[in-house]
Amino acid sequence: MAISSTFSAAKLDSLLMNYCSSSSASFSGAYFPYQQQMKVFSRPNHGNKGTVSRNGGVRCEAAEFNAALGPQKIDPSKASALSALQQLKTSAADRYTKERSSIVVIGLSVHTAPVEMREKLAIPEAEMPRAIGELCDLNHIEEAAVLSTCNRMEIYVVALSQHRGVKEVTEWMSKTGGIPASEICEHRFLLYNKDATQHLFEVSAGLDSLVLGEGQILAQVRQVVKAGEGVLGFGRNVSGLFKHAITVGKRVRTETNIAAGAVSVSAAAVELAFMKLPESSHTTARMLVVGAGKMGKLVIKHLVAKGCTKMVVVNRSEEKVAAIREEMKGVEIIYRPFMDMLACSSEADVIFTSTASETPLFLKEHVKDLPPVSSEVGDLRLFIDISVPRNVGSCVTDVEGARVYNVDDLKEVVAANKEDRLRKAMEAQAIITEELKQFEAWRDSLETVPTIKKLRAYADRIRLAELEKCLSKMGEDIPKKTRKAVDDLSRGIVNKLLHGPMQHLRCDGNDNRTLNEALENMNALNRMFGLESDLSLVEQKIRAKVEQSQK
Repeated sequence: MAISSTFSAAKLDSLLMNYCSSSSASFSGAYFPYQQQMKVFSRPNHGNKGTVSRNGGVRCEAAEFNAALGPQKIDPSKASALSALQQLKTSAADRYTKERSSIVVIGLSVHTAPVEMREKLAIPEAEMPRAIGELCDLNHIEEAAVLSTCNRMEIYVVALSQHRGVKEVTEWMSKTGGIPASEICEHRFLLYNKDATQHLFEVSAGLDSLVLGEGQILAQVRQVVKAGEGVLGFGRNVSGLFKHAITVGKRVRTETNIAAGAVSVSAAAVELAFMKLPESSHTTARMLVVGAGKMGKLVIKHLVAKGCTKMVVVNRSEEKVAAIREEMKGVEIIYRPFMDMLACSSEADVIFTSTASETPLFLKEHVKDLPPVSSEVGDLRLFIDISVPRNVGSCVTDVEGARVYNVDDLKEVVAANKEDRLRKAMEAQAIITEELKQFEAWRDSLETVPTIKKLRAYADRIRLAELEKCLSKMGEDIPKKTRKAVDDLSRGIVNKLLHGPMQHLRCDGNDNRTLNEALENMNALNRMFGLESDLSLVEQKIRAKVEQSQK
């Protein structure tokens, strides 16, 4: 979204002076420029944090601004208000006239942040609408979506200002997760526009997963769209982005063999357990699965595939376990309620946990009194925790005879076959590049939508004004039928006059030549009819901030 250089200083004066007189402190906190160290983030190497464009150029994560008011004497009580006004007049007007809204991803993933941090920031599916609403209430955020899984917590936003938008979202994450913003900055990655789009396409295709091509992430991207339906802040840009990402994920899996031989997180967890168990105990180790949801069901399936014929499943209700038992005939699957979890744990050698509990199910005090396991399984009771937030507290590692593994430890399982993984990724990348061009063209085509709306509104204002003049000249006793006929005539004339310009503004984004022509026509109409003069969303955001402070 672009805002014209006719961004009115007088309007800003009026808006901001009213606001500053009532709440200068809160305004300066929202709009003051800030300083922050520049970070560097290399996409291929997730160990480096910060931001780097895909062509190698370094992006500045935050801009430094310094505004001076001059030598005149200023009432100290109004200093912050005047400073805020000066800052906005010299930076916001200029910035918003030159930038269209940016797609930004602020993320933490298994590649950049430990599970201890990711679990604090995890957002349950039921809380998605609330999170989107809170993000869109931020001053510089128009739209938002949250992708929260066991391996990543990524926030996608459409921001009026990249730098301020990132700052506001980071502060929101800090407040939500109870983590200092400085720590989040150390582990987050930032990507903008085309890079952000490509990242989500790679995520949906399974290229950014620990397990290349795993299918669960595509279902999770679908879930974001489902959770966002009807939510005000899940707007046209982020909705289109995630829907296109689903198309990319499906196409990559259909047209390449990336999913061939790929394993899920649950399969990797089972594989890890068998790597840690002595080979002689593979068929005799006692297995306990806590949670019979999607992940738990996959764990059970992969245990059966490994030759396990008996296991205990702890779940809140027996229905899901009964359905799994019916599906896997010939395997002894014993159901136990949650109240029996510790008793079942005392009789298990390997415990898989995959529940949605937001608090740990196993702590040191629960595990230290469990009876030791036999030497046949290496004298170690294994806890394989694939939940985020974690179901097994890190304190359990202090218990002698217990070993805890979480999703971050699955890297050991997927480190093999790197050459094959790279070849498959290259096949998928060609599709992503093609789809990326289509999405960028579609997003460019959206630029004409505000002009279409403004042109119609402009024409309708003129029509109504002239209609009123005409009707007033015709007298007060005009029959309703005549009034309607004149109104219909005015509408018909306007529609016919606008038909040609509207046709030249509409574009589906598939043809670059047509798209360029549409954008040229848009700019010409904006100049001819002065359609760029609206403050639009910036003014709305400022007004909302003013109203909120005055309540």
